[in-house]
Amino acid sequence: MSVKFEKETIRDTTVGGGRQRGIKHEIAHEIGERLTGGESTTTGYLAAYLEQLQKNPLRTRMLTSGGLAALQEVLASWIAHDRSKNGHYLSPRVPKMAIYGAFISAPLGHFLISILQRLFKNRTSLKAKILQILVSNLIVSPIQNTVYLASMAVIAGARTFHQVRATVKAGFMPVMKVSWITSPLALAFAQKFLPEYTWVPFFNIVAFVIGTYINAHTKKKRLAALRRKYQGSSGRGEEYSRRDY
Repeated sequence: MSVKFEKETIRDTTVGGGRQRGIKHEIAHEIGERLTGGESTTTGYLAAYLEQLQKNPLRTRMLTSGGLAALQEVLASWIAHDRSKNGHYLSPRVPKMAIYGAFISAPLGHFLISILQRLFKNRTSLKAKILQILVSNLIVSPIQNTVYLASMAVIAGARTFHQVRATVKAGFMPVMKVSWITSPLALAFAQKFLPEYTWVPFFNIVAFVIGTYINAHTKKKRLAALRRKYQGSSGRGEEYSRRDY
C-alpha cells in the first residue's frame, strides 16, 4: 500500500510540474506575442515603438531616455540598498534624473548622432566605419560625458561654476575610459545590425546598463564610507544610509 501511495504521489507531482511548465510557457508565449506581434495581435509593442520612433523620433527618444534614467536611479538604489529618509528607494533624485534624460540627454544624443550619421551617410567601406568610430569616441563621447557629469553635479547639489567644474574635472577621464571600451563595440554592433533610426535608443540601453552598474557601485562606496564614519556613534543607528537629494 505504501509503495502504491508513493508512486501515485510521484505521478501527481510530475503532472503538477508539467502543468506549471505549461503555464509558464503560455505566459512567455503571450508576452512574446505582445512584444513582437502574432496571430492574436495585429501590432506588437515593439513594432508600435519602432513606428513611433520613425514618425516622432525626438519625442520617442525623450520619453525613452527619461524613463530609463529614472529607472536607472531606482534600480541602482535598490542594488546598493540606498534608501531615502522615508525608507524607500524613490528619492528626489528620480524625477531629476527623468528630467535630465528627457530634456538634456535625449535631445543632445539626437542632435549629435544625427550629425554623425549625416557625415557618413552612404559610406559603407571599412575605412569609413573606422573613421566614424573615431569621430564618435574623440568628439561625440567627450561632449556627452561632459554634459552628463555637469548635470550629475547639479543634481547632487553643486550650485557654483567651480563646483561643477571640479566634478567634471575629477570624473572626466574615468568616464571616458569606460566610453572608449564600450562605445566602439556598441557602435560597431549598430553599424552591422541596426537601422539608423534605432541607434539612439540602442545607445540609451547600453548607457542604462553601464550607468546602473556605475551608479550602484558609487552608492555602495558612499554608504561604506558613511558607515565607517558613523560606526560606533551613539544614537545614529542606520542614519548613514538615509539621503535626501
